Amino acid sequence: MPMNTKELRNIHVLVTGASSGLGFSMAEALLQAGATVALASRVGTKLDQAVEKLKLEGYSAVGIPLDVRSEQSVNNAVEWVKREWGKLDVLINNAGIGMRTVNPRFLVEPQPFFKVTAEGFRDLIDTNLTGYFLVARGFASLMMEQGHGRIINISMNHETMKRKGFVPYGPSRAATESLSYIMAEDLKEYGIMVNMLLPGGATTTGMIPNEVRKEIESKFQLLDPRVMAEPIVFLASAAAEGITGERIVATDFQDWLLKRK
Repeated sequence: MPMNTKELRNIHVLVTGASSGLGFSMAEALLQAGATVALASRVGTKLDQAVEKLKLEGYSAVGIPLDVRSEQSVNNAVEWVKREWGKLDVLINNAGIGMRTVNPRFLVEPQPFFKVTAEGFRDLIDTNLTGYFLVARGFASLMMEQGHGRIINISMNHETMKRKGFVPYGPSRAATESLSYIMAEDLKEYGIMVNMLLPGGATTTGMIPNEVRKEIESKFQLLDPRVMAEPIVFLASAAAEGITGERIVATDFQDWLLKRK
């Protein structure tokens, strides 16, 4: 998708879970549009390789080690942003783990909720829901000091929240949406906008195990993660000023835009 490489000049963005999948695709799209982007993810070769790939493409990408489940790690990331950038215009909450952590064959052999271990349930909720809360809370004070900012929480289809065998991933994202609506109300008076963005279907990301990918592709039409590119650039741009409390589906983005006119 052609983008104006100057559209997001001077816009500083941090993307969590950016070492692969949706996070990486959004980071790349934002860089293409001229933004300064930090890819935040757990320490490891995956993050290093993602940053290196973008640098080889000519972008000034940076990597920040971040474990969204750790308050100290979040605080460290906030301090890095204050020290290196002095501001943060856009925070994208994307880091999460999927159903494969409790059932690798979740799309072809759904497992009922009563077979999910308490440990597996807590681990996913701690990452997908508490992680969004901790990161947003950590950067909210900086955005409040600035008097502006945008938080974009990545979610998923409502149908998936009700799908058989989707505990605890479904509940984690349903709660994320409630969190997002409340955050939007709490932050409105500070000039901070909060919106949700979701692909519109299952995507070809690491959340789908390689060993069952072909089997899943025969039953489901998987989306390319780059479906998030156009809407994420829009939400970071001046054109989205004043928009808050919205839930945007990437596959329906153009229709959503038309309805707003």
